[in-house]
Amino acid sequence: MDLGLVIVNWNVRDLLAACLDSVYLDLAESGLQARVCVVDNGSRDGSAEMVRAQFPRTRLVPAENRGMGAGNNLGLRTLAAEAPTPFFAYLILNPDTVVRAGALRQLVDFLRRTPTAGVAAPKLLNADGSLQHSGFRFPGVVQAALDLFPPPGRLARLLDAPVNGRYPAAWYAAGAPFRVDHTLGAAFAVRAEALAAWGGELFDESFTLYCEEIDAQWRLARAGWETWVVPGAEIVHYGGRSTAQVAAQSFAQLWTSRRRLYQRYHGPVVNGLVRALVGLAMRSRIRANHRRSQRGEITPDQRAALNQMLSDVSRAWQGRRLR
Repeated sequence: MDLGLVIVNWNVRDLLAACLDSVYLDLAESGLQARVCVVDNGSRDGSAEMVRAQFPRTRLVPAENRGMGAGNNLGLRTLAAEAPTPFFAYLILNPDTVVRAGALRQLVDFLRRTPTAGVAAPKLLNADGSLQHSGFRFPGVVQAALDLFPPPGRLARLLDAPVNGRYPAAWYAAGAPFRVDHTLGAAFAVRAEALAAWGGELFDESFTLYCEEIDAQWRLARAGWETWVVPGAEIVHYGGRSTAQVAAQSFAQLWTSRRRLYQRYHGPVVNGLVRALVGLAMRSRIRANHRRSQRGEITPDQRAALNQMLSDVSRAWQGRRLR
């Protein structure tokens, strides 16, 4: 088998339908031997029923919502156990994506002709067709600072600059594949051989939401595998539609996962600097929420909930090492 596709879904039925439409259309045109698995993390919007009715070829796995990493691992195990022959590669794909023509074939072909590559990711596009960065440097102090304290005015251009871990937009436009440290988790292909050392699983399930793809690709890099972006393969990514349903919890989970990531891959100096930045940023946001409450922009109950979440983030960074 050429490719096993895993899509973890939570309450985005219509986006999932569009995603599966694009996947099956591209597979039909590519000639790839592939199977598709949707892990539905306890959706309540009829997602599972839609898959059964409209995409009966899809392997649907209803599951308890234990996070993206656990859901993707479950999909990988299911595909590997049920495939008639081993897969060459797997594609991790978010449900809020649309695969453009030829993308799947380009990713598989690139991995076949590049034996040192463990991961190949497409060029991601926003809904309006503009570039959405899919390749990044591994995060450090500067990236954390720019995320916590976004620069104003003309300095905002730094957010898309190499100083913030981005690769030049001209590299995507040129069309030639290029190496990166890690890719966005919305869409990337991984060579099955690279997963052998981990029993066929990819993700550390202690990362329940966010950073699981960075951790996985950091471990792959340490094992000697390269990560590439293949701009000729294009996928539209609408972005954050599931997590937008629980925005405050998602923010807290993001910075908790980053705490675990930084502890795992950086030393005490970097962790100390980022810890100080996080504490400063959370205190600033707590004060801002008090001012918003006084102006009537949020209710006292909303202020209390938001500030509790910010305090939880601060405590996570001040506390002991996360397991």
